[in-house]
Amino acid sequence: MSIALTASQIRFLRGQAHELRTVLQVGGKGVTDPLLAELDGLLEHHELLKVKVAAADREERDALVDTLVAGSGAALVQRIGNVAILYRPAKDKRRIVLPRA
Repeated sequence: MSIALTASQIRFLRGQAHELRTVLQVGGKGVTDPLLAELDGLLEHHELLKVKVAAADREERDALVDTLVAGSGAALVQRIGNVAILYRPAKDKRRIVLPRA
């Protein structure tokens, strides 16, 4: 189950993610269970991540990003080239307070 974001919330998150560095990279093996477990832990700690997806063509990159979003329950904030920005609020302690819709 992914999160629905409004346009103003997406704009806010894109601004927050601008200075972030890529934390996770999807390589040649694609999306595996250990990668999804690592992504889950990173989202719980950081809430907002940049993920680099190494794939040959656009359709393959889109499929890998869709798999990451579905497997983590995160929202896709933006995808530019081979970098995707994912957001999921933490269950315990929220660090990012989104603007109201």
